Amino acid sequence: MESTRDKKRAAAVLAAGGLVAVPTETVYGLAADATNESAVQRVFEVKGRPAGHPLIVHVCGLSMLSSCVADVPEDARRLAEAFWPGPLTLVLRRSALVPDVVTGGLSTVGVRQPDHVLTLEVIRLLGRPIAAPSANRFGRVSPTSALDVEESLTGDVDLVLDGGPCRIGIESTIVDLTGTTPALLRPGAVSPDEIGEVLGKTPHVDSGPPRAPGMLAAHYAPTARVLAVEREEAGDAVGSLVGGDTRVAVMCETDVDALEADIRLDAGSDETTYAGRLYSLLREADRCGVDVVVAVLPRPRGLGGAVRDRLQRASSTP
Repeated sequence: MESTRDKKRAAAVLAAGGLVAVPTETVYGLAADATNESAVQRVFEVKGRPAGHPLIVHVCGLSMLSSCVADVPEDARRLAEAFWPGPLTLVLRRSALVPDVVTGGLSTVGVRQPDHVLTLEVIRLLGRPIAAPSANRFGRVSPTSALDVEESLTGDVDLVLDGGPCRIGIESTIVDLTGTTPALLRPGAVSPDEIGEVLGKTPHVDSGPPRAPGMLAAHYAPTARVLAVEREEAGDAVGSLVGGDTRVAVMCETDVDALEADIRLDAGSDETTYAGRLYSLLREADRCGVDVVVAVLPRPRGLGGAVRDRLQRASSTP
């Protein structure tokens, strides 16, 4: 596996059916030409991802969006104009350009325009959309740097496009626009209220079966067991674990009272910083060999809601 900042080389690898880890503002993605079924199938094999779990397609511009979907409804156009390039994925009816392997056989496809100049240029040079789930083993901690990718997928990726650390550090918001009202499938940096301000209607939270990335109950987990707790529960949770053979880390914001754990992982002073540090701190816990991470949930405001979602899913993984 080799890292590079050569956009033309990355586009050439994709055009030849290879896999390239690409940077975005959210997390690094494991990219394949979305129109190349065998290349997309290799993404599933490398990740160990269930075949029925759809991938997000990444585009550069509304014209490429139009090629991926059956039509672009007015709500989709308004959201794209407001938030693209950026951390918002729109679920729409797919076109014939997008093969079944990308969507898990669904009639819909999730599409977004990432906010990273390197990856946008690669898509432009390729001239086709890319399918790019997070560049990690399925269900595990998402990568937010080129080094994370190299540690996670050693030998299984043809090229890593190194765009530096991810600015946001947590996956995109996913909103489904195929029903009578917008549905929030996954929280992210674009909040339901922000979507509501653009559309004049706030999306409802979808509680149905998984039909988009990140909707499984168990996901985003390190090797260590994660115990997600509210602030008022943190002291008791840590106290019940320390003192024996269990090595414990506590992950929390700076203003949380000091807790007697083996390691303290500082999540920063606000929800945005917590989101940006989340995955790197979970990886740090594994590097330190801890058995349990007591993750103190941030307040449910701003990016806090998305962080809470990821930690609650991480804590559901056996």
